[in-house]
Amino acid sequence: MKRYLLSLFTLVFPFITFAQESTSEKFDRVFKEYTGWFVEGIFYEIPFSEDYHIPWVLIVLIGGALFFTFYFKFINFTGFRTALLVVKGKYEDIEKHGADTLYGDVTHNEEHNIIETLRDDSVHGEVSHFQALTAALSATVGLGNIAGVAVALSIGGPGATFWMIVAGLLGMASKFAECTLGVKYRDVGEDGTVYGGPMYYLTKGFAEKGMKPLGKVLAVIFAIFVVGGSFGGGNMFQANQAAAQFTKLFNLQSDNAGMYFGFIMAALVAVVIIGGIKRIASVTEKVVPFMAGIYVLASLIILGANWHLIDDAFGLIYEGAFSGLGIAGGLVGVMIQGIRRGAFSNEAGVGSAAIAHSAVRTKYPASEGIVALLEPFVDTVVICTMTALVIVITNFDGAFMEYGVPIKEGVELTATAFDSVIPHFSIILTIAVILFAFSTMVSWSYYGMQGWVFLFGKGKKTDLIYKILFLFFVIVGSSISLGAVIDFSDAMIFAMVVPNIIGVVVLSPIIRKELKKYMRAITVKEDALEEGAEDLTKHM
Repeated sequence: MKRYLLSLFTLVFPFITFAQESTSEKFDRVFKEYTGWFVEGIFYEIPFSEDYHIPWVLIVLIGGALFFTFYFKFINFTGFRTALLVVKGKYEDIEKHGADTLYGDVTHNEEHNIIETLRDDSVHGEVSHFQALTAALSATVGLGNIAGVAVALSIGGPGATFWMIVAGLLGMASKFAECTLGVKYRDVGEDGTVYGGPMYYLTKGFAEKGMKPLGKVLAVIFAIFVVGGSFGGGNMFQANQAAAQFTKLFNLQSDNAGMYFGFIMAALVAVVIIGGIKRIASVTEKVVPFMAGIYVLASLIILGANWHLIDDAFGLIYEGAFSGLGIAGGLVGVMIQGIRRGAFSNEAGVGSAAIAHSAVRTKYPASEGIVALLEPFVDTVVICTMTALVIVITNFDGAFMEYGVPIKEGVELTATAFDSVIPHFSIILTIAVILFAFSTMVSWSYYGMQGWVFLFGKGKKTDLIYKILFLFFVIVGSSISLGAVIDFSDAMIFAMVVPNIIGVVVLSPIIRKELKKYMRAITVKEDALEEGAEDLTKHM
């Protein structure tokens, strides 16, 4: 049955994509007619008053984040220092062999010469904590941080920044919870390939609780959504924006310029994704810190040159957060814009990151959950806030933006802000946009493929078919007007929230057990070190 569905899907999908009678615009219109109901349903805004309308999916995201924050006793703050130590590799030894094996009885360990076994790579997993973190970050850090922040500020004013930060801090708890489950319930193939994510913890976790049919249904729904989202928002939208920035930078007027760019981008993406998560991780661990570093450095240069205005900027942000500063919708309107941008930027609660984090090498699932909580912090609290500060500081005189007047081209506005202090930085920003788009595509290819193999079965042929389709859509995205296609794919990404949040809330007691188990392992090691044991991490 799976093979039949796979063959049918492979044959029909390309024809559906090119079924437009004459132009991409007509295809876009027809596509909207058939999918508009789904988009409207996912992004339906619940009217709380005449002025205040809140998307229901946003309520689910923030509601889940608040629940996880309280349930896990503010792990987003108490676990921050531990997360940094885990990424640095301080606990790599116990994650590989177990705390009791290495430090439970120091004398026993010395007799059996544990040091000689530390290079054993038999522990399940394919990538390190740092690689898993950068692979997941590469899917979230991107156009939302550059363009999305500018759009949020144009609608909600400086105060939106405050609520963006709040969303990022709350989202840290959601990331911790879903990524812990991702490792806990992952599948490991005979060749060591890891398969993980909400599909697996919804299936296995619910089965343990006697709710197997419900878990299976939720898992299939999630898998369908993640495949659709990977082709659209995680692929075509990224390719489209990168092509637009590239052709604009070099002033390419040819109608086929986007398509040619798409072929080049597809070739580069192919080199990475054909190699699987190990190659994806090896690329993202270099690209993400590099491009984020350049962006943050430029932001710091602007903030340094205007250091005397930073306190005024924060004052404006704080005042706007609680007053609305005359923005349409007032306080609630500003709050919605900030929280919406923050939640949508870091994807906390969507479940996508759990797929990348599930591939980590560790015996303790909660260790990766703790690492994952750094993701919304870096994405939203650091990078989004820096973008907002740069825009607010360079726009004190209202030179290029009037708050309360919505804009569509966020990248151009952010580029204007940077150019006002660093001449021609927009060129570097364009390169950053392309790199952000590239890294997002390679990470979402992995997310989509995990959903794909869950639906159609594991195997090299299944993998190859998905990767070919993914590369095909890179070219499509670079070549045509997307409009409704992107609305639909974005809706699929955020539709992932529903089965994921349901699953994580139901399985929260299991997450708490895993957290206690890992914190106990850390205590065992630290107690042993205090008693004079040797730190075995340095031998790894």
